[in-house]
Amino acid sequence: MRQIVFDIETCSFPFESLSESQQEYLLRYAEKEKDDTLKDQKVEEAIRYLSLYPFTAKVIAIGLYDIQKEKSFIYFESSTEEEFVSESMDIHYKGLSETEMLKSFWRIAEKTDQFISFNGRNFDIPFLMMRSAINKIKPTKNLMTTRYDTSHHIDLLEQFTFYGITKKFNLDFYCHAFGIESPKSKGISGIDVKTLYDAGRIKDIAVYCGQDILATSKLFKIWDDYLHL
Repeated sequence: MRQIVFDIETCSFPFESLSESQQEYLLRYAEKEKDDTLKDQKVEEAIRYLSLYPFTAKVIAIGLYDIQKEKSFIYFESSTEEEFVSESMDIHYKGLSETEMLKSFWRIAEKTDQFISFNGRNFDIPFLMMRSAINKIKPTKNLMTTRYDTSHHIDLLEQFTFYGITKKFNLDFYCHAFGIESPKSKGISGIDVKTLYDAGRIKDIAVYCGQDILATSKLFKIWDDYLHL
């Protein structure tokens, strides 16, 4: 069985690039606020969350970790198809456009038996599917089947909360709880992605994405060894 851990990184488009009606829709609650300080806070919050929506953001990195081969492949946004490998030779990085990243993901999906993610059902997969549709790319496999079907996709956040029965924590929190090195230990977290992207540090984002999938793969081993009943 071919099992692949995956994760994506996203970044919002400039707010000014959205249509006037889209901007009005996103700021509709902020505009109702009478207090100027609270209004500014709500505007800032609305703009900060743009990276979470496939209609206001794009995929800038996709990380894939082959569990059986113990190798990672990271796609990252680049205008040229540049490639490089990590010092340990087990992480391969490749620069592609968003369209080519999406096409590559679905080609791999076609040959993968099972995907593993952290919050992939609620975020990564819907985001990938919508960005694919926007880029006129048809997914090769349905990874959004019924919630309790783990045959093609195991979402570890759903597994560790028993499908939402217990409290949700972020990946960093679970890593610390189970003694796994957190991706945040290198000084970068998901909240830093937009700042790094604006600074032109896309390769740093790619490296962070690689650390994310490695941590997720270790968390998957915990689940598979002790909680997969």
